[in-house]
Formats: sequence, structure tokens, C-alpha cells
Amino acid sequence: MLCQTINYNICSLRYARLSDLMPTCVLFPSGYGKSESVCAFSCAFLGKRWKDTAETVIIGGGCVGVSIAYHLAKAGQNDVVLLEKSELTAGSTWHAAGLTTYYHPGINLKKVHYHSIKLYESLEAETGQAVGFHQPGSIRIASTPVRVDELKYQMTRTHWHPTPQWLITPEKIQELFPLLNMDKVLAGLYNPGDGHIDPYSLTMALAAGARMYGAQIYNPALVSGLTPTRDGKWDVQTPHGTIRANRIVNATGFWAREVGQLIGFEHPTIPIHHQYVVTATVPEVKALKTELPVIRDLEGSYYLRQERDGLLFGPYEKEDKMVLQDSWVRDGVPPGFGKELFESDLDRIMEHVEMAMEMVPVLKNADIINVVSGPITYTPDLLPMVGPHQAARNYWTAIGFGYGVIHAGGIGKFLSDWIITGEPPFDLIECDPNRYGKWTTVPYMCAKARESYGFNNVVGHPKEERFAGRPTQRTSGVYELLKGKASMGFHAGWEQPHWFYKSGDEVGYKPNFRRTNWFGPVGRECKLVMEKVGVIDLTPFGKFIVKGKDSQKLLDRLFANTMPKLGLTNISHMLTPTGRVYAEVTITQHAPGEFLLITGSGSELHDLRWIEREAAEGPYDVDISNVTDDIGVLGVAGPKTRDVLQKLTQEDMSDSGFKFLHCKPITLAGIDLRAIRISYTGELGWELYIPQKDMATVYQAIMEAGQDMGIDNFGTYAMSSLRLEKGFRGWGAEMNCDTNPLEAGLDYFIKLNKTADFIGKAALQEIKAKGLKRKLSYITMDTDNVDPEGNETVWLNGKVVGNTTSGAYSYTTQQSLAFAYLPVELCSVGQRVEVELLGKKYPAMVVQEPLVLTEPTRTRLQKKAKSSP
Repeated sequence: MLCQTINYNICSLRYARLSDLMPTCVLFPSGYGKSESVCAFSCAFLGKRWKDTAETVIIGGGCVGVSIAYHLAKAGQNDVVLLEKSELTAGSTWHAAGLTTYYHPGINLKKVHYHSIKLYESLEAETGQAVGFHQPGSIRIASTPVRVDELKYQMTRTHWHPTPQWLITPEKIQELFPLLNMDKVLAGLYNPGDGHIDPYSLTMALAAGARMYGAQIYNPALVSGLTPTRDGKWDVQTPHGTIRANRIVNATGFWAREVGQLIGFEHPTIPIHHQYVVTATVPEVKALKTELPVIRDLEGSYYLRQERDGLLFGPYEKEDKMVLQDSWVRDGVPPGFGKELFESDLDRIMEHVEMAMEMVPVLKNADIINVVSGPITYTPDLLPMVGPHQAARNYWTAIGFGYGVIHAGGIGKFLSDWIITGEPPFDLIECDPNRYGKWTTVPYMCAKARESYGFNNVVGHPKEERFAGRPTQRTSGVYELLKGKASMGFHAGWEQPHWFYKSGDEVGYKPNFRRTNWFGPVGRECKLVMEKVGVIDLTPFGKFIVKGKDSQKLLDRLFANTMPKLGLTNISHMLTPTGRVYAEVTITQHAPGEFLLITGSGSELHDLRWIEREAAEGPYDVDISNVTDDIGVLGVAGPKTRDVLQKLTQEDMSDSGFKFLHCKPITLAGIDLRAIRISYTGELGWELYIPQKDMATVYQAIMEAGQDMGIDNFGTYAMSSLRLEKGFRGWGAEMNCDTNPLEAGLDYFIKLNKTADFIGKAALQEIKAKGLKRKLSYITMDTDNVDPEGNETVWLNGKVVGNTTSGAYSYTTQQSLAFAYLPVELCSVGQRVEVELLGKKYPAMVVQEPLVLTEPTRTRLQKKAKSSP
């Protein structure tokens, strides 16, 4: 019986299907950056002439690294070198369960999965190498009502993608997987074309393709040193010699930290012990005429698939039971480790085994032939780190893959396109390596990796929060004052209030697919800002200072707007060469030739890297500093804001004395700070930039000064609702690397007639000349107890016509609203469509934006009305 059998030998474990293909040992002891060296005679094993230069050097011969080499070479980059310290697939690749799926909850990671599967379907014909690709489909099992909601939520975010995915009934599930116990099954999410692939054969086929298109693969070739050159290139040191590379890509799996340490980085990756069990032949499985689909039992937290005539079962354990290999973080990966395994521990997974036996009863009588326990690499949020790295020119990463097999093909294409064209082919900022920073400590990383492993099959709600490892060292000057009063969100290491509690509220984080405990309080905060005055902690903003002789020249090249004059502020956008929106930044010239740049918290190092790259390649005589952690930010907004602030300063805060989009140094409550008059919620408001050490003092003074005017706190949920009511676009939603600024309705900020040849200018001129195929539309909808979040499917006459980008409830007008991209012919005011939410299509209509006029506009119209006879 499965729960009793111990008739397996851990010393002879093999991935059952590949036992005749896999080498069983690592020939050359090694460790990145360590004193061990490959044997002197290893040079002869290379079997080819050593190259001294390369366009791209990829470090790491797992499926991800080899895929990058394959895609670069196939795209025409003839000078590609891959260095593998021992042999291809050594690491996490060789022992992977090889699952492949179209499914991913992330919008653009679906594209990565889609490309991988389409590539794997054709790779054998292209290369002549068998890949062992099985495509019986897969089913995600829902056995609770909230799981059914989750599947519906994911379906509405999939219809506008090419991914084949369907919500199916228990009857259809039983037909596809007749060995299931259907007692608890309520529904399933079915992806035809899913399945599993032989990781070893896949990697070898990609390697064959890479060589076929001209890439060089060297192994054993240990990288012992990485030295940057003044012109942005790299000297890659190995026992065979040094290669001068225009760029390097770290694709080294669980050695990623050690390679990063060669150049001073501490990449937040950590190996986790993942176990799966392979059974002997199961008679009921052998009797089937077609291969079983892969199932993922979400409540049981495991996957199960057919392996020959048996079954392969792999669980994701809870936080308190799963095992981190944290010694590798402290001491490095043991020299020579490559195709070894950890000792298995069936007791650790027995809870999942029992749930699997209940769901698939034939497991009860199955004998184990293999138990595989090997390292897979996790990042704190479970997503990989893909792209160029800030603070090191031409250093790229493709690391942290918990699911490297399904990501390999798509990520290889994504990075290849980016390297060759100079911009990402689509937006994938959730995988940007620069989303982490110095606040990502080892204890934090370990806590989050442990949490993420357990979260593999936890319900994925909208507005999801995960609390392990928080707070980090990155807290604002008012965090201690606010932490007990609010439901906190996590933004690039910062704690920031989502909404605030009052007496009688149901407090805490209560996730739901429908309106939940924050709905009423957020409405209260919106009313506060519209009628009185509210204060919000905006410290997580990324903040840079750019100064020097060429500061304006650099910014004119980077941004599509003209640069603000001294003491003024504007909104500007960095574009890619093909005219898509890379970033939105608020720019203030607060001293001659000195500019303060403000960007979103999640874009801090993403944007800084882009700026630094252009500054280095210019070259420009500038100084760029990141002051994000040094400066706190308070937003103060509402019709009584001016009266509150005027109590605390001698500076004239009137409309005429402190105009909209102006910036001044002021003294507030005895503290010197910088104030910017800006309407970030659409209401009269200021952003106050304060030294972190003085932030609490200023905050308390503002709250005291506003007591008689009803001042209070508000959070980011209210800010989101207010900005949507006013028709304000948000970066990462309405605009990103998937959109151009003209279709996003940003024409006002794009100065095609400015003298400077800004990046993307020529492309935008061409886009404008050809005309747009789609545009951002503003829609309202009739809903019940659910509101749009963004990325929902828009329908017309039974056909998919577009997608929402962000949505919320408008408390001022008492209705749901959203932005959505629609074909140009459907963008007219009055056009009726439908928006799908949780499996139901709700009536929606394109309306004139905004729903609510901004405070400056309302004031201007009121003055005009008063002056009219």
C-alpha cells in the first residue's frame, strides 16, 4: 500500500521514464567563485575551439539557459556562447516532474506558457531530437464554493487570450479522469494541450537547436570570475580562458546567488526541497485506452499525472512542514552538487498522500518505485527574476524559476527579443529582477519562500496580501503611528495603508471575490477627501534626483514631454523605441538643472535602470541618485487642505500664492520640506516631501491643525476609486509596455513637436500617421455585489471585443466603472457592451470621461458661472 510501502531504494532513484538516458554523476567538482577547479585535462573535453569574444554569454545549462541560447541564435545573433560548469541539465532541470500548462493567473505569464507549449509541439520536427511531450490536458479541481469562484475569476481573465481554457462540469471531469472520487468535486478548470515533457530530452533538443543555429555550448566550463569593463562589457573568467562579452545572462538556477556574488549582488533565491512519488504499474491505469489528464487538487495541494502505467504524485507542503535548504544561502552550494538528490521524507507529505488517496482511490493499492526529493529555486514571491539588472550594465538574469520547464521556452523568446530589439516584447514587470532591493534580507527571503511554497494552491483572491516576513526594514516615518489603525498593503518592501478602521468596522484582511469588509470604509474615506481633508502616506514612491550639466539634455531624450521650468512640475512618460509606455514619472525642477523624479513604488529600480542605461550610453555629464529611502511623502487632499496647511506655515498657500503644478521649499510646523501642489486624487492637494526623521512630527502637526475641519486618514483603495472617477490613467494598468500613449489617451503629455529627439518619437509619428486600431474607453456598468478589478473580458454579441485595465466602485456616482481597451469603432459614447465578472456578463456602456470633475476644473467652472451675467 502507498502509505505503508518502503520498497524503494533512495540510492538508485531515477526519473522513471528517463532511466536509460540520464548520467548518474557529476564528473567535475565545482563551485562558483570557489577555489576548486576543473581538472587540467578538462579542456580536451570541450571538443571545440575556445572563443575569446561573444555578443552574449549565458551562464548555466539548464532548460532556461539553453532556451535563451536557442532563441538568440535562431533570431540571428551568431555570437552566442553558453557556459555550463558540469553537464547540461545538472541542477533542478534533470529531476523535474516536467509539467506543462497554459494556465497562469498572471496576465502576461500566460503568454510565456503559451509560447513554451507551442514551441515544444514543434521542437522535435525542427531539431530531430525527441522531447517526450505528452499532451493529455490538465484539470484544476474545485471542491469548495470559493474554489468555484476562483475558477470563474480566472476564466474571465482568460477569454481575451489565445490560451485554450474552459470551466467544466463534474460530469465532464469524470469522463476525462474516470479514476476520480467525485464526491466533493464541484467544477474544474480544463486546459486541453497541457501535459508533461521529458526535461532532459527537452533540454537536449533546445541545445541541438542552439548549435544548429550557430551557438557554442562549452562544458565543463566553470565561471570563476566576472569583471566589468569601462565600456559596459564583461570579462568572463573560466579555467579555459577569458571571454569578453557584450552582455552576460545569469541562468544558473540554485547557483544564482553565487554567480551574483561574483559582482556584489545577493540575489534573493533559495532552494526548496520538493518531493514527488512515482508508483509502479497500477492495473486500473494500464487498462485505460487514453492517457489521463494531469490533475491539480487545489484543496489537497498536489498535482498528479500518469507516468507510464503508474502515477506520479507531487505535493506542496505547508509552511511548518516544508524544508528550505537555507545552508546553501549561508555557505553556498556544496562543490560538485549537480545531479544528486536530498533524502526523502514520506512522513512529511502523508497529509497530502491521504488526501490524494481519497481523491484517486487507486493510489491506496499502489507501490512506490521512486521518491524524488530535489532542489527547486524560489524567490520571495514565487515569480522568476527575468531581465536586465539595475546597477550593473549589461548584466541580465533568468533565475528563480520554481517552474523552469514550462517557463523555459517562453522566457527564452522573451529575453531574446528584448536583447535583440532593446525593449521587452510585452510587459512582464512582475518578473523584473529589480523589484527587490536591499530590504530583501535573508530572513525575509526565507520567510517568504516558505510562505510562497505553501501558497502554491491557496485561493488566489483579488487584492491578495501575504504577511510573512513583514514588515521589512523599509518602513516610513509614520508607520508606527498608523500600523494599528489600518489594513496594510505591501509595496516594494514598504507597508502602506489600504484602508483605515473605525469603531464598528470588521477589521483585518478579509479577502473575497465580492465586496468585503473594506467596501463601506473606503466609501467613507472617499467622502472625506471629497468634502473635507484627508492624509495619506505616499512614502513608497520611487524618488530620484538628476542633476549636472547635461541633466535637461538627458531628460529631454528620455521623456516625451517638455521639461518643466524652475519651480514647476509636470507628468512625463518614458517610451520604448517602438513607442510603448515604459514609465510614467512626475518631474519637478526644484533648482537650476536639478530635477526631482517621482515614480510608482513598484517601478523604482525598473525606471532607474532605464535612466542609468541611457545616461551611460549617451554619454551625459549627470549625477543620478536614488533618494527613495531618505524622503518620506505625505499627501494631503480635499477642499479644506489649504486651510489646514496655512495654519502651519508662513508660506502663502492660496491659489494665487501656490499655483497648481508648482513646487516650493516651505517650512511646515518648523520642519523644512518641499511641497508640490498636485491633484493626485483629482481634489485640491499637496504632496509634502519630508526627511524621514521628521515625518511623524509633520504628520502629527497636520492632524492636530485639521481637527476642527474633520481631518482624517485615507488609504490607497480610496485613492484608486477617486482617480478612476476623475479619469486618471494608472501606469501598469492603462499604460505599460503593451500599450502606446496615443491609444491610452495620453496625447496631452506627448510633445511630438518638441525639438529633442526623444526615444520612441519616430515610432509614435508613424503610429499616428497609420491610425489607431484600439483606444482606451471609459465605461460604467450595472453590477450587484461585485466590482471590476481589471483584466476582465469585454463582450459584444457573444464575441470578445476587448479587456478592462482597472476598475472600482465610484462612491460619488454610486456605480461600478472601469477603463477598457476596445476597437476604435466601439469607442463612441453610448456604445453598449458587456463585462464578465465571476462568470456573469454585466451590461456596460461607454461614457464621457470623467464621471466626476477634478477640483481645479470644478473651481474654474464655478468662478466662470459667478462671473457670467
